Amino acid sequence: MADGLSEKIGAAPPAGRVSSHRESTEGTFTPSPKELEVHNGEPSRFSLEKADSRVTPPKQATDNDPFKHLGTREANILRNQVYTPDVKIGIPILYRYASRNDLIIMAVGSLCSIASGAALPLMTVIFGNLQGTFQDYFLGKVSYDDFSSQLASLVLYFVYLAIGEFVTVYIATVGFIYTGEHISSKIREHYLESCMKQNIGFFDKLGAGEVTTRITADTNLIQEGISEKVSLTLAAVATFVTAFIIGFITYWKLTLILLSTVVALMLVMGGGSAFIVRYSKSNIAAYAEGGSVAEEVISSVRNAVAFGTQDRLAKQYDVHLIRAEFFGFKVKGAIGVMVAGMMLILYLNYGLAFWMGSRFLVDGEVVLSKVLIVMMAVMIGAFNLGNVAPNVQAFTTALGAAAKIYSTIDRTSPIDPSSDAGGKIEDVKGTIRLEHVKHIYPSRPEVVVMEDVTLTIPAGKTTALVGASGSGKSTIVGLVERFYSPIEGAVYLDDVDISTLNLRWLRQQIALVSQEPTLFSTTIYENIRHGLIGTQWENESPERQEELIYEAAKKANAHDFVTSLPEGYQTNVGERGFLMSGGQKQRIAIARAIVSDPKILLLDEATSALDTKSEGVVQAALEVASAGRTTITIAHRLSTIRDAENIVVMSHGRIVEQGTHDQLLEKRGAYYNLVTAQAIAAVAEMTAEEQEAIDEEEERVLIRKASAAAAAAQNKQYAEDPDDDIAARLDRTATHRSVSSMALASRSKDPTVKHSLWTLIKLIASFNKEEWKLMVIGLFFAAICGCGNPTQAVFFAKLISSLSVPITPLTIPQIQSDASFWCLMYLMLALVMFLSFSVQGVVFAKCSERLIHRVRDRAFRTMLRQDVEFFDRDENSAGALTSFLSTEATHVAGLSGVTLGTLLMVGTTLVSACTVALVLGWKLALVCIATMPIVIGCGFFRFWMLAHYQRRGKRAYASSASYASEAITGIRTVASLTREQDVLQQYKDNLAAQQLASLKSVLKSSILYAASQSFMFLAFALGFWYGGTLIAKREYDMFQFFVVFSSVIFGAQSAGSVFSFAPDMGKAAEASRELKTLFDRKPAIDTWSADGDKIESVEGTIEFRDVHFRYPTRPEQPVLRGLNLSIQPGQYVALVGASGCGKSTTIALLERFYDPLAGGIFIDGKEISSLNVNNYRSFIALVSQEPTLYQGTIRDNILLGAPKDVTDEHIQFACQEANIYDFILSMPDGFNTVVGSKGALLSGGQKQRIAIARALVRDPKILLLDEATSALDSESEHVVQAALDKASKGRTTIAVAHRLSTIQKADIIYVFDQGRIVEQGTHSELMKKNGRYAELVNLQSLEKHS
Repeated sequence: MADGLSEKIGAAPPAGRVSSHRESTEGTFTPSPKELEVHNGEPSRFSLEKADSRVTPPKQATDNDPFKHLGTREANILRNQVYTPDVKIGIPILYRYASRNDLIIMAVGSLCSIASGAALPLMTVIFGNLQGTFQDYFLGKVSYDDFSSQLASLVLYFVYLAIGEFVTVYIATVGFIYTGEHISSKIREHYLESCMKQNIGFFDKLGAGEVTTRITADTNLIQEGISEKVSLTLAAVATFVTAFIIGFITYWKLTLILLSTVVALMLVMGGGSAFIVRYSKSNIAAYAEGGSVAEEVISSVRNAVAFGTQDRLAKQYDVHLIRAEFFGFKVKGAIGVMVAGMMLILYLNYGLAFWMGSRFLVDGEVVLSKVLIVMMAVMIGAFNLGNVAPNVQAFTTALGAAAKIYSTIDRTSPIDPSSDAGGKIEDVKGTIRLEHVKHIYPSRPEVVVMEDVTLTIPAGKTTALVGASGSGKSTIVGLVERFYSPIEGAVYLDDVDISTLNLRWLRQQIALVSQEPTLFSTTIYENIRHGLIGTQWENESPERQEELIYEAAKKANAHDFVTSLPEGYQTNVGERGFLMSGGQKQRIAIARAIVSDPKILLLDEATSALDTKSEGVVQAALEVASAGRTTITIAHRLSTIRDAENIVVMSHGRIVEQGTHDQLLEKRGAYYNLVTAQAIAAVAEMTAEEQEAIDEEEERVLIRKASAAAAAAQNKQYAEDPDDDIAARLDRTATHRSVSSMALASRSKDPTVKHSLWTLIKLIASFNKEEWKLMVIGLFFAAICGCGNPTQAVFFAKLISSLSVPITPLTIPQIQSDASFWCLMYLMLALVMFLSFSVQGVVFAKCSERLIHRVRDRAFRTMLRQDVEFFDRDENSAGALTSFLSTEATHVAGLSGVTLGTLLMVGTTLVSACTVALVLGWKLALVCIATMPIVIGCGFFRFWMLAHYQRRGKRAYASSASYASEAITGIRTVASLTREQDVLQQYKDNLAAQQLASLKSVLKSSILYAASQSFMFLAFALGFWYGGTLIAKREYDMFQFFVVFSSVIFGAQSAGSVFSFAPDMGKAAEASRELKTLFDRKPAIDTWSADGDKIESVEGTIEFRDVHFRYPTRPEQPVLRGLNLSIQPGQYVALVGASGCGKSTTIALLERFYDPLAGGIFIDGKEISSLNVNNYRSFIALVSQEPTLYQGTIRDNILLGAPKDVTDEHIQFACQEANIYDFILSMPDGFNTVVGSKGALLSGGQKQRIAIARALVRDPKILLLDEATSALDSESEHVVQAALDKASKGRTTIAVAHRLSTIQKADIIYVFDQGRIVEQGTHSELMKKNGRYAELVNLQSLEKHS
């Protein structure tokens, strides 16, 4: 697993880095000095053939200083923002936050657990003495009355032991769990507190995800390591020590001899676990590779679907599964043999003890009762030592987890919002000045984001920043908020350097509204109130606060829509505010920003994420809000900033020009171009009213379609016109939801079926069908294993009765021969048990590994069968599905043969024990059988409760963890609102409430645990008391008593403990339920089905007729609204438009990832939904924005495109067409070069060209290019573009492009806007029109020629 994780972590940062600053790296490609040499040396001979053919060597591990290329001072500023010290961790540090009470409770708990451990071996003393009493009575040494009183007092000892055990176990368990929770919640508090102090750069480096994992998973690990495990370990050690002390005091010679069993046990367990650890490492590694294959495939599932490579990829996955099965079998087999070895030693120990004991007995050195005491004490002691190892492991894991956490807790933040250092300005005017600022983000040290920027932002005026993305606009906001420290220069507020001001005070003067507003999971009222934190109104009366909040909401245009909600201001916004629309969230965020009447307002593209309708409303709110304050606005849409007092145009981290709107227009510079382009486009844009009308129209179409589908479903002959039903029309007022839900109603949700346990068992049995012979063998041997205990009881009783004979010279030979015979029978029993435990262990290991392998394989294939819509759902992210494959599949084994074997073993043990007992002595047998449920229950509940404690610990903190992770995910918002103290306080209250609740539950559940530990003794007491009474009346002899007692009580005991070996059946049932649901799911677009017409050849005429589409996961968001397109064979067609206008959706519909809600897509006049989907896709090839390569060689990756076997010439031709052939040959291994995980060893351009070669190998009639060059730098772009131009000759090509320069040669360009086409024509025609397309072109030329 670790390997898989490190790969994921290794692969993730680039994406994370870009997003953490919302500046795309598009505009900021800076070639390294090396590349420049290459080009400057020989600029004339720079040819496309040689371009982008550098091999990127895998990064060396030694190269771990990312700041090397910077000066020392700059490097130190950056390093300071991300550096985290390592903390040396020892046991005292784990308990760093333990209070005095905690230490006292732990001391008492330790004493109790030691006492509880010591009680077990004491039982053996009572047991031995009871046997002695019986023997004396039979030999006539004691009278009936003495016997009864001795019996009574010894039986009472059992009762006292039971009470003592109950009390001590209860105190120890509760004490340790309480302190464990208390200390770990202190650690959680300090951790979150430390996170709230850190600077933003720290989170860019770590990512909120990692912080969240630490606050959930790692603190859980610590809690596990310092809670009940400690008391268990102490008890086990105490048992071991006490047992041997008792043994040595009773009779040291025999104890020394029996010490050999301890050595033997240690050897068996040590040897066994060495194998188990070694093989399970290999097993985990093999599966981790498989898991990363699965993760690669699932995260790029569209690619697999488009190329129809599901089957071949599943085979690749299977290769790893076969290896994992091989090692898994060894692990489980080793466990089986280890258990068998322990049984062998157990029975051999009996034999050895009685044999040596009989020799000492005959020599008159010792009495039988002492032999019994020593024998049982040694056994109890030895087997308890085995309980220590797993708990020690939990402790070391806890130390490891603590190291990570404490390193964050001890980190001192270079920009600490909680400190009180720094000055404050008495009367803030609000003038901001940047002087010679240079900035580099600490997480992207190779990119300079701002170079020498000097800018004055006058008080009380609005200053607007415009420019391409990546030009450094948002960076200014980050510097003014002091999220980062600039590398050179300084930022001044009223002529005071802000780095000398108190940070919290500074942030209270500033309000920030960002592009993606972060709301917290609480009510609207509370969300707005967050804006008052740290201001003079924070502690005002609630009435005054309410006034301010309503006032702010009115200003932000939010009051009306909030009051119209059913719960008004008390409406909960849901986690990250997902229950509100974008515009609503944005207005609440604005209200929150202005409620405290800040001096400075920062608006970071506050309207860019909204649609036209909400934008107008929010814009109006912003204009009201910014009146009379220093406002910095960042805008994409220029119409929103015309009235700004100063407009600053930025590009590549520098200021290009600044002035008012009119001054800049006169200059006719960069700004002028932008404005003219956008102005023309504005003419083509719809007004809000037109928009309304079109939406209405679309709704009508969709409703008609939905009702037609519904009618068809009810087998009606006609569809009712929804317009007839006036009531229905009144129902669907402005809520878009009802409409789209109607459109999607015809696509029913996956029905949830409750599966019975029997169905699940049948499902799992079907996977093990082939192994039924093995299963039968396994079950047969399991039954034999079950008979071991009662047999053992007979031997035990025979030995006791033959050794109880009075010792005289006449009886000695008989005693010796009896003893030898029964001890040899023990030897035989030991060997039989060893054999049968080994056989059933190995057989079931084989079956269950087979099962896991088949389940994983089938589950993976079934996942790949699903349509793309399945993977769009949140719950089916690549991570979730991969972890489903790795964990759920293993859980399923809990319902397989192993469990059956276990149950059979328990069953035979109980049945045979009862039979033997009833035959030999029914009276005592009935009394003992009555205690059976209690004894078995004790064994079962012990394991169950321990598992329950672990589960509870994880569950209890889930809600507070999600609260903490919400705060950390929105750390910028928390910081800009100075909400740190508030978040911490809430988290503390949250934890305290959870601690109280969990303390209550522990107080209850520990009763059950303590009972399970102590009731054993009561069962013994009852058995001995009743048995003794029967013996006193001479109804039973000693043989009968011991057979009955030991077969029933010890049988029940072993039956109870078997449960510890059985995998968790509850989890298994749950997992198989989920699997059944997955296997039963039939996708709408099913790649396994053979239905649909097959077509022999394709001309390439494509037509979209009035296509409406919404993504099934976002039904409220219309994507295509009546799209009409026609494409002639062999044409090169380009689709352009702003992002989110439906270009890529068009490509997805053409690949038939989805079916449109209304309308149809036709190819050569046939509707594609009527064709066989695999056959249809074989004529199409897709090259997407992010080229997906899988682990393996270049050749393997190219072959994935081929629907059938292809010749080497074919591959070679495809590679030449894709401009990659020479590069492949230049590699030492040529086509057998390994590309690494997700193609990590190749550059972007190289990967993209291999992807093109893969597309061309199919010789497709239709080539789809989805922004194939957008992720590349300019050098690679030329090369890839040349390859694409070559590739598109002679086939129908549809290209989606962001960079318009790449599609100027297209035969026809379609311009999309909001899901329909607004302009079409060639490049020159559209430029003449001077409309939407021209605007897009001008916008981009500004990015280029800045």
